[in-house]
Amino acid sequence: MRTKSTVLALVMGALRIICFTTMFSIAVALPVLAADKPTVPKSEWMGMPAKERASFADGDPASPWNAQYKLGPDSIPQDGIPRGEVSQHRFKSEKIYPGVERDYWLYIPKQYDKAKPACLMVFQDGGEYLLGTNVNVAAVFDNLIHKQEMPVTIGLFVNPGDKGPGNPVYGGTNNRSIEYDSLGDKYARFLIEELLPEVSRHYRIVADPAARAICGFSSGGICALTVAWERPDAFCKVVSHCGSFVNIRGGHNYPAMIRGTERKPIRVFLESGSHDIDVVFGNWPLANQEMAAALKYRDYDYKFVFGECGHSLKHGGAIFPDTMRWLWRDYPRGAK
Repeated sequence: MRTKSTVLALVMGALRIICFTTMFSIAVALPVLAADKPTVPKSEWMGMPAKERASFADGDPASPWNAQYKLGPDSIPQDGIPRGEVSQHRFKSEKIYPGVERDYWLYIPKQYDKAKPACLMVFQDGGEYLLGTNVNVAAVFDNLIHKQEMPVTIGLFVNPGDKGPGNPVYGGTNNRSIEYDSLGDKYARFLIEELLPEVSRHYRIVADPAARAICGFSSGGICALTVAWERPDAFCKVVSHCGSFVNIRGGHNYPAMIRGTERKPIRVFLESGSHDIDVVFGNWPLANQEMAAALKYRDYDYKFVFGECGHSLKHGGAIFPDTMRWLWRDYPRGAK
């Protein structure tokens, strides 16, 4: 009986030691696991909780590699230059993203003549491009249209849908990742079949795809490429700032797709930097360099500007006037 009691006591003691050791290991590991969680820039995945966005420094304009990029005279309102009008609107998708609503803004240049159709440029994360301080698109358009360095162009600034699953891994409450990171023609159809007809009820837009450009930052950048890739009959000019050509929803497949597909009639401007982000989905600097190599391989009309920026619009904003000159370089100065 004493032997059985002794064995039982030893077993119980061993179990206590194992249990304590396991709990201690978990307690020690928790900070390590938290530290290993990928960091995310302020300007990325806008459906993410603000606390997590604020923890990432690379998108901070105060970062040394972003602070070197400044806006020039073409990005600042100038005296004596006619200024376009900006209006804010609300739109609810009924067909492509049923029930999902969003804000959008229209920039109508002073030179717009309702008797003549104008060119069009669409911006994803439109509020950032129009209302933020990194790009000042309206001022750039005012100045370059006045100097006839780009055609008369209506700006359509579209925010992501405000109801959705958020971003993989990081979550959120909006439809941004579904709309922007997904491959296929769904978002292009939203623009072409739903939103543009609404805009066209009030303003005339050139039908020629050479008169239509699309632009975006990060996930909005890959979205811009996807729209033109799927519908070059509707958009053939692309601007991607720090484009997310990584494995969020399959975007890492684009270089191989470009190399293996007959060249499409689209013009592509890519921008990224050596301090762009490197997270669980991939490495942005490498992904953009691989995109540029694929476009070169297929003899696309493209330009790749690689700076030192982090994941922000500071660099893309500083060079935006020159980007517009390059993008519209051979288009008539005045819509037809």
